Amino acid sequence: MKTYDLEDRTFEFANNARAFIKKLPKTTANTEDIKQLVRASGSVGANYIEANEAISKKDFMYRIKICRKESKESRFFLRLLDTNNEAELNKERAGLVLEAMELTKIFGSIVNK
Repeated sequence: MKTYDLEDRTFEFANNARAFIKKLPKTTANTEDIKQLVRASGSVGANYIEANEAISKKDFMYRIKICRKESKESRFFLRLLDTNNEAELNKERAGLVLEAMELTKIFGSIVNK
């Protein structure tokens, strides 16, 4: 089991999403979905950093909720991307989708506590 600082984990997620994107076929649909994935995956970590610097508990919760929302959005756009049914790309995407789901659960747990 990997142990991560959540800031490092969100950075790694965004970085891995970008590495995955570079391997995808260049289609019109992928181009648009990639833009959304880059924004959403990067926003997860950026908002987590903002949450850690929050000036109030309300501000902290707001940022964590954004993290949760952006991780859900990342999962959505990952699932939309066209891999041309290449097994290796599908496997890599599945790992990223799983990580997005885990991040969503982590941020959801923080919100609920």
